[in-house]
Amino acid sequence: MAALLRLTSYVDRISRFFAYIAAVLVLATCTISAFNAVSRYAFDLSSNAWLEIQWQLFAGIFMLASAHVLQVNGHVRVDMLYGSYSPRGKLWVDVFGIIFFLIPSVSVMIWLGWSFFLKSYMDAEMSSNAGGLPYWPVKALMPFGFALLLLQGLAELIKRIAALQGAQVEKIEYEALQQ
Repeated sequence: MAALLRLTSYVDRISRFFAYIAAVLVLATCTISAFNAVSRYAFDLSSNAWLEIQWQLFAGIFMLASAHVLQVNGHVRVDMLYGSYSPRGKLWVDVFGIIFFLIPSVSVMIWLGWSFFLKSYMDAEMSSNAGGLPYWPVKALMPFGFALLLLQGLAELIKRIAALQGAQVEKIEYEALQQ
């Protein structure tokens, strides 16, 4: 189990690295959006490429940060019962959810996303807008982002099982919105 837990620390670092990239993409998106607004209203200049890059960067933010969000237990959950469970009960719910929901659904998204990207890449798919961008780079984010999420999901599964065995203490609380 110790070797698997060491492996999870590497996966955590990978997720954190791509979360930093996503944070940089947030800054880039805001900068491009502000630049685009100023150039459009102040100078009457606009470009479809600048508009399209914003939603492509948003896709990058979402796909690259999702594994880290899972790692820090910041994902959205329906907390009707989970909050009232004991720490051990929460671990079991997480193990069940990862095995029966996260892994299968993410695996399907990787499989579908790969063919979605590959067709776009083979067809050299481009935006139909004048000055538009190619679509395949942003479509590559789908299988890649879901692969990161799957990898982090497996790491979280290992951590939860280790916690159930008493090999490690796992923080299973999450930050709920304060009312």
